[in-house]
Amino acid sequence: MGLMSLTIGELLEKQVNENPHHEAVVYPELNFRKTYKAFNEMVNETAKGLMSLGIEKGEHVAIWADNKPEWLISQFATAKIGAVLVTVNTNYQAMELEYLLKQSDTKTLILASSFKGTSYLDILEKVCPQLETSDKGKVHSDNLPNLKNIIVLDNKSPKYAYNWQEVVKAGNAVSTQKLNVRSGSLDPFDVINMQYTSGTTGFPKGVMLTHHNIVNNGNQIADCMKLTPADRLCIPVPFFHCFGCVLGILAAVSKGATMVLLEQFDPVAVLKAVESERCTALHGVPTMFIAELNHPEFDDYNVTSLRTGIMAGSTCPMEVMTKVMDKMGAKEITIAYGQTESSPVITQTRTSDPIERKVSTVGKPHPNVEVKIVIPGTSEEQEKGLTGELLTRGYHVMKGYYKNPEATAEAIDQDGWLHTGDLAIQHENGYLEITGRMKDMIIRGGENIYPREIEEFLYQHPAVLDVQVVGVPDEKYGEEVLASIILKETEKITAEDIRTYCRGNIARHKIPQYVQFVSSYPMTASGKIQKFKLREDAMKKLEAIGEIP
Repeated sequence: MGLMSLTIGELLEKQVNENPHHEAVVYPELNFRKTYKAFNEMVNETAKGLMSLGIEKGEHVAIWADNKPEWLISQFATAKIGAVLVTVNTNYQAMELEYLLKQSDTKTLILASSFKGTSYLDILEKVCPQLETSDKGKVHSDNLPNLKNIIVLDNKSPKYAYNWQEVVKAGNAVSTQKLNVRSGSLDPFDVINMQYTSGTTGFPKGVMLTHHNIVNNGNQIADCMKLTPADRLCIPVPFFHCFGCVLGILAAVSKGATMVLLEQFDPVAVLKAVESERCTALHGVPTMFIAELNHPEFDDYNVTSLRTGIMAGSTCPMEVMTKVMDKMGAKEITIAYGQTESSPVITQTRTSDPIERKVSTVGKPHPNVEVKIVIPGTSEEQEKGLTGELLTRGYHVMKGYYKNPEATAEAIDQDGWLHTGDLAIQHENGYLEITGRMKDMIIRGGENIYPREIEEFLYQHPAVLDVQVVGVPDEKYGEEVLASIILKETEKITAEDIRTYCRGNIARHKIPQYVQFVSSYPMTASGKIQKFKLREDAMKKLEAIGEIP
């Protein structure tokens, strides 16, 4: 299967030519519906508006908002003028925002005025106190010298910012010919998207992705789901993350499917959208599917139109997968695995794979993607069937980290292999099993323990809704096992009950020394569980009661 040589703008134009009157975008809650032709017209108006502000090819435009229609339009409008879209995590606060805007050399910031009760404008004014004396288009900030334009996704805006409508109207002054000349000058290998990794260690790094990276990854993701224009894909995952803007948006557009979108995740809103729009595909991290399936109103909605979708972001428990396939009807749901640095998907299960393969593996590599398993810390291939670090090479590997050649050289070796930092086993059939992060591995008294193995076992306990296993320091063994458990509603069990359940079923050294019951886990905004934070929180609690020194 060959790779496409298209920019993101050309990918959209392709669908306008092939499916002009087919529904491209639906926001059920906003009563917003656009065909591919109408959506493309909105994109072009916005692209001209951005050009009217003087935004040049290669300049950085950051966007800080939830899944609003303007976010979606901005993804394609910036791509048509060759501006690099820098996606900002919706959970960011002042320190993180300042770091990202400064490190990315952002010149234009598009933002929602607020999100979930937090005023983004207040945060921005805290980061740039000089905004109050700035005029629109001429922002002056000592600590963010590159920032010039601020666009607010609102009808009214402070005097230092444009509102969205102003920008769109300003596009009337730019000719379509001028936009076409700009679009025609772009190269698929230009960087077009920059995402900051969640920063599980140190400061977040800006991952530079090209049109070629993400257009092709989106297309191959769609192939694995067998998407066609007849599909209607519900996307409740955040756009600022690859799950939203690549596995969701670009996968759908690559096949001319319809995107059914929600500004923010809410389990009932998802169930309503799937029923009312007859969605055939649904994306989510396991915690989203758990929230939908366990919602008291689940049975009130008819979601049997579902066929496929993607569950990704963290390991998928067998019980959850069984319910998604049986109770939701998504028999052809797929599991995808990857990381932002690989555009993001490296491996994916296929629609026809048996359920065992969907829960015990993360699928097999996409076409045009190479994978090898090496002895951790080396480039030496590991024996078949043994755990090692997963390396990948191909069209999907990022161009590098922005202004960080040292970190880039550490991640991508001289032969072009991206070192994922994930531990995996490749089976004879080519399917991969992720056994953990290199830094998640628990080493207890010289024994390597993979948290995933204990998690999968504890998921089978009838009272357990969700479980995460981490290592905590121990004077005697170096590390001990801690299980952090969310119980099903109305269930009450003790730590000793969990240990009794383990005895005789898993090796003694794997039985959790510590068990804590919690109501939620620390998460990134994209739904990934932050194990390092879980570990830190657990250690604080254990230190407070004198359990660990």
